[in-house]
Amino acid sequence: MQRVPFDQLRDTLERALAASGLPLGRAALAARLIAESSLDGVPSHGLNLVPRLITMIRSGVVDTSARAEAVASHGALERWDGHRGVGVLNAYEAMQSAIALSRAHGIGCVALGNTNHWFRGGTYGWQAADAGVIGICWTNTLPNLPPWGADEPRIGNNPLVIAVPRDDGHVVLDMAMSQFSYGALRSYRTRGELLPVDGGFDREGHLTRDPAEILASMRPLPIGYWKGSGLSMLLDMVAAALSGGSATHQIPREPEREIGLSQVFIAIAPTTVGARDEAMRIVDAIVASTGVRYPGQRAAEARRLNLVEGVPVDPDAWRFVLRLVHPESVEE
Repeated sequence: MQRVPFDQLRDTLERALAASGLPLGRAALAARLIAESSLDGVPSHGLNLVPRLITMIRSGVVDTSARAEAVASHGALERWDGHRGVGVLNAYEAMQSAIALSRAHGIGCVALGNTNHWFRGGTYGWQAADAGVIGICWTNTLPNLPPWGADEPRIGNNPLVIAVPRDDGHVVLDMAMSQFSYGALRSYRTRGELLPVDGGFDREGHLTRDPAEILASMRPLPIGYWKGSGLSMLLDMVAAALSGGSATHQIPREPEREIGLSQVFIAIAPTTVGARDEAMRIVDAIVASTGVRYPGQRAAEARRLNLVEGVPVDPDAWRFVLRLVHPESVEE
């Protein structure tokens, strides 16, 4: 396994993104957010997505000069237009605004339309929790999940994130509406591993743990079967209606043309209705009562390990990024 020091990964990504047209300051922020996803053990939504982003920039699908902006507001609610800017930056800035709104109103909600892939959804949960607020966010996606009772992808795997701040380690749930995200399926396939449980159907319609078969059939299982299917539909409806953006059925099916996404970012400041110590006691007691891992613990452990030993990188994705920075010195 190839490992790269975190600082080297971040700085190389910054130079690669700047070479691809992002202004320097914004390239630095995007690079940090992407590198932190790989640092936390989620390379499928970190470094490994960079080639796709660069392809979308080169084709003009993503506009590196665009910035998201508020186009309507009422109290604690804002509607933003992402102007097809870089998705990870649009999402970060939308959550920052939701956090600011929560400090003024107790709760803040930003609905973002006309954006693109936000990389790791958990990034914005950690962002909220680090600011001391509860974070809830989700995005719709291209049609990549069959609704329950159908065999053709018509709904999205629409990742949902819920984060609660905690002094001894934030609790951050980051989950797709499919049992395994497409990024996770590709990671299992690359490692030559079967899934721990059935994750979808093969091309003959049989349940399988083989990630390659699920990727070929495009029939991953919704979480909770019909319940996950229904939740995907409702997340899509709320995001598109609030943002005025595209719904899943309006988004191009090709991953490198996945543009026009609708996203929602909610921040809740618990200290506006109660004491901070009280909230911490409640959260700590719930974590202690389970006696097992809590959401976000694995990411925090991976972060500590990878800061010491280096961040594991996919050789092909790493070579792609290095080639952007040093095209003459990278072997094919």
